[in-house]
Amino acid sequence: MSNIDFIGKVALGPMAGVTDLPFRLLCKEMGCDLMTTEMISAKGLMYNNRKTEVLLMTDEREHPIGVQLFGSEPDIMAEQAAKIASERDFDFIDINMGCPVPKIVGNGEGSALMKNPELAGEIVRRMVTEIAKVAEAGKEPCPVTVKIRAGFDEESINAPEVACAVEEAGAAAVTVHARTRAQFYSGKADWSIIRAVKDSIKIPVIGNGDINSADDVKRMIDETGCDSVMIARAAKGNPWIFREIRAGLSGEEIPPRPDIEEVKEMMIRHINLMVSLKGEYIGVREMRKHIAWYTEGIRNSARLRRQVCEVTKTENLLELVSKLD
Repeated sequence: MSNIDFIGKVALGPMAGVTDLPFRLLCKEMGCDLMTTEMISAKGLMYNNRKTEVLLMTDEREHPIGVQLFGSEPDIMAEQAAKIASERDFDFIDINMGCPVPKIVGNGEGSALMKNPELAGEIVRRMVTEIAKVAEAGKEPCPVTVKIRAGFDEESINAPEVACAVEEAGAAAVTVHARTRAQFYSGKADWSIIRAVKDSIKIPVIGNGDINSADDVKRMIDETGCDSVMIARAAKGNPWIFREIRAGLSGEEIPPRPDIEEVKEMMIRHINLMVSLKGEYIGVREMRKHIAWYTEGIRNSARLRRQVCEVTKTENLLELVSKLD
């Protein structure tokens, strides 16, 4: 078995268009323990979709790093999981059973799997079986983890049932986003669902939903008994949240929020990482949303956010950021 430990960790939740390699590296520096790629289509991998190659890029500094796959066909999921386990340097493989996007759900993938615990279990079982064959050939096995929601809607809260199904099938850990698919990202996360899952299974449970501070982490652990926590939207434009959570969990004084100079320094580093990986054309454009998140609530930042939408050159973007005061 792999020696990866899913207990006592602070994880960065995978977010499409957000948690790419540059952003993950910054979060890692700030104290994040577990990383996962943006979600990747198993079918896209099978057809050698060119866009997936960028999503699969990692850096040795990220370990332990997992890849998150989505799909609904056990054969394809198992085949691609085995291929990743044999050819890539990932520490675990996560299955997305929580994405609420209509296009994904309409294909029976993501949170649609919450409606079919038997299929969810079969996908895990097949993946674990095929990865074990890779391990027999001398490669260290990749644990399979699963990310689920509370249920599909308020009338079908079944996270404990799905968690039991995937545990029985061989999953190594379960992350619970304590909202239903119907809620998307609105309303309040019901942490009692995380507690119910924790009481139902023996494998580690990672709690997710409405964590915005170090105090929230301590409260979630106290209320749910979860083994680890996952931060997602609260990390957008805020990699410092991992530094604060690490301090809080260690009983240390929580560092003050970053001042304007530290925010500018982080944005400049992020820009340079993004452009070096994706090139100027894509990198500058993808940084626009990140800069909007970094500068939310900062005095005189509205003008900067308008200006960056018109910039196409790295040097101009860096100049605009450096002038923020």
